[in-house]
Amino acid sequence: MIHFLYLIGFAFFVAVCFGVYSSGTAREKLWYGAKTFLQFVGISLIIAWVLYFIPF
Repeated sequence: MIHFLYLIGFAFFVAVCFGVYSSGTAREKLWYGAKTFLQFVGISLIIAWVLYFIPF
């Protein structure tokens, strides 16, 4: 569970930084940051789900 919280924290801070440094209006920056956050979390969960079924 702690790994998931680290993932959420990392994704949040990186998405905030990407949103702040992106170009565009405030609305576009907010949308870009939210989209980046969702992509970080979503892709990480998909990769974790795929790796779960690979026997090591």
